[in-house]
Amino acid sequence: MKAIFRNMAFGALTIGVTAFAAVAAQAQDLTIIAVTHGQASDPFWSVVKNGMMQAGKDMNVKVDYRAPETFDMVQMGQLIEAAANQNPAGIVISDPDPDALGPAIQKAVAAGIPVISMNSGISAAEKLGIKLHVGQDEGPAGIKVGEKLKSLGLKHVLCVNQEVGNAALDQRCAGTEKGFGGKVTVLPTTTDPAETQSKIQAALTSDPSIDVILGLSAPLVGEPAVAVVEKMGLGDKVKVASYDLSAGFLKDVADGKALFAVDQQPYLQGYLPVTFLALNARYGTIPAGNVASGPSFVEKAAASAVIEKSSQGIR
Repeated sequence: MKAIFRNMAFGALTIGVTAFAAVAAQAQDLTIIAVTHGQASDPFWSVVKNGMMQAGKDMNVKVDYRAPETFDMVQMGQLIEAAANQNPAGIVISDPDPDALGPAIQKAVAAGIPVISMNSGISAAEKLGIKLHVGQDEGPAGIKVGEKLKSLGLKHVLCVNQEVGNAALDQRCAGTEKGFGGKVTVLPTTTDPAETQSKIQAALTSDPSIDVILGLSAPLVGEPAVAVVEKMGLGDKVKVASYDLSAGFLKDVADGKALFAVDQQPYLQGYLPVTFLALNARYGTIPAGNVASGPSFVEKAAASAVIEKSSQGIR
């Protein structure tokens, strides 16, 4: 009789372990595909990717991060369509050009795949059938930045845009102009910091009325702008501020070489959509509205405390 009970207990244990393994395998089989316009080699997007990958580990799902080699909406649309054809548990997208990417996004939604947008595209999310958006509403954020620069007594903003045509970045400059109420000049450049430095120097040389440079990326514009201002000996006359964070620019803020950084929390922009889609796939639960990850201002007093996390790819 004891042998029978031992065998029954062993059998139950075996069934339990097998069932647990099956559930674990099923959980691991969940795949979430992310398609963004930012390469993971970009300091900003590497933080986004870090957040996604950590969420994948925490939620026990596979995360596949994809992006075009350059800012290319045709290629990005193709990546979204390819992702939808794989029928993942969900797709995370950035949407810098809703007109160009809309058809591909709608195909994924029509196929019954839950889609969450992040970083850019908040204004088009509902129209395209996207579940929700995680990020910073760039127009209102720009207004706050403009108001802050105005409160500091500044008169002429040079808004340096490294991706003209990216709706989110265009909205930042436009919002800044609205909130600033003074002169705002948009300087188009590229993601090459050397070219950015050259163009900023030329702008400052040709127009001495510029008294503040506003970067739309801390590593790609903010840091080069500080370098140009120092090189030209204009530190007392020309101020620098920037959207987003980098360890180098935060050090500039802490050292008083820059006014502030605008934090939209890219780690959260990566982490939360993956988490939400995993919960949706398992339990059918998802937030009922958009999630604001910014803006907040990192100024001199707080900059030093944020530098370590930035260097770790979290802030």
